[in-house]
Amino acid sequence: MTDVVVIGAGIVGAACAYYAARAGLAVTVVDRGPLAGGTTSAGEGNILLSDKLPGPELDLGLLSYRLWRELDIGPIELEPKGGLMIASTEAAMSTVDDLATAQRASGVDAIMVSDLAAYEPRLRPGLPGGAYYPQDLQVQPMLATARLLRAAPNLEVHYGHPVTAIETDRGRVVAVRTAGRRIPTGAVVNAAGVWAGEVAGLAGVTLPIAPRRGFVLVTEPLPPLVRYKVATADYLDNVASGDAGLQASAVVEGTPSGTILIGASRERVGFDRGFALPVLRRLAAQAIALFPFLAGVRLLRAYRGFRPYSPDHLPMIGPDPRVAGLFHACGHEGAGIGLSQATGRVIAAELTGAPRLLDLTPFRPERFA
Repeated sequence: MTDVVVIGAGIVGAACAYYAARAGLAVTVVDRGPLAGGTTSAGEGNILLSDKLPGPELDLGLLSYRLWRELDIGPIELEPKGGLMIASTEAAMSTVDDLATAQRASGVDAIMVSDLAAYEPRLRPGLPGGAYYPQDLQVQPMLATARLLRAAPNLEVHYGHPVTAIETDRGRVVAVRTAGRRIPTGAVVNAAGVWAGEVAGLAGVTLPIAPRRGFVLVTEPLPPLVRYKVATADYLDNVASGDAGLQASAVVEGTPSGTILIGASRERVGFDRGFALPVLRRLAAQAIALFPFLAGVRLLRAYRGFRPYSPDHLPMIGPDPRVAGLFHACGHEGAGIGLSQATGRVIAAELTGAPRLLDLTPFRPERFA
């Protein structure tokens, strides 16, 4: 018997397991694949406040930012990189200014910038300005996932164990079955990422989570040429879009190894893992338009992953009233790494009956029923 089974060994599942175990619960983590083998391994490690509108997600983001800064689990390459939101037109500048003003009222450090060259000397000249976000962080997500699980007391982890059933009795969770074992438990946390809808179905409930594919380009190693995480204001529209078709906007950032990462694309094409050359070309062209020096830089590779898309762009966090003992921590789309710590802390509070840190009403899992 274990107090709680966490389904999913990505960054969100690891955070849920860590905080639940720290709260005194016996925790078992199961995953169909290896550690951080899904969306977490395809992420860039972003912990962002710059891309969040005032409201529930920003509240979650501010809590997670504080928890990331307080986390003491060993080196995880947590870097106070800072973010730069660029306006490419005067109209976009007004949008960036309005957003920064609203975010400051919620507690975000947002500094309006007119001289972009002082922050990023290699940006294309003539851009009207933007906003600088010193609180934006970067982390190595797979390392953070591994260290969260290693630091959690009273924890058992099973990799390569797809969940085949969630057993219930009179409307309450009583066990989880995998291909190799039956695990009696009174609580299940569904942190299965893009497969969270499938896992929810095993308990007889519906969650409208769909994979949203994204690509990232990786350049050859270079001297430090890009200082911050640089995104255009179009990125905000793409994140908030419900369009199933291709959404792409320039996001460019350097890494400690010298490579430059170029994104970001979004499209709902199911689990199609093919490499779409037109998408890669579009990302490269947008990056060159922002940083002209990239036209002479070679690409080493490109990779892709799937974000767990939620129709209203808010994650599903908390108890599911349709099945007692079932909790969800999923649907974060591209913000799962950044929001993982707050999600894990909130789920642990729900599991133990501790006071709530946030109003979970906007994140209630049954809101789509």
